Amino acid sequence: MKSSRTMRNMFRLVLVCAIFGALATLPLLSSARSSNSVTIVNNSGRAIRYAYVSHVDVDDWSGNQLSGDGIASGQSATVNFSCDQQQIKVIGEDQDGCFLSTVVACGSNSTWTITNDTAADCGQ
Repeated sequence: MKSSRTMRNMFRLVLVCAIFGALATLPLLSSARSSNSVTIVNNSGRAIRYAYVSHVDVDDWSGNQLSGDGIASGQSATVNFSCDQQQIKVIGEDQDGCFLSTVVACGSNSTWTITNDTAADCGQ
């Protein structure tokens, strides 16, 4: 009789430990990285030479995400990236060294259209 009670208590202890272990992994699952893409459409009169991604509130820019000569006027390119938060900043650099940026939602594929009216930071 005592052996049966000990076995039940041991089973309960294992069950409780398993439940707590599963609950402890939930925060890890919620911060998982997701794969995303943004298609950059260049409808401006300038060439976009480089594209970078960064966390929204941090200047932790990636390396150049474009291959070849960048994105000529009237052309587009798709940038693939991993996302570990709700939003990511996409930065384009034109042939004059001016930076243009937008924020896109993570978890979905987006399109960013650059026009002559897109605000640019030229360091002035």
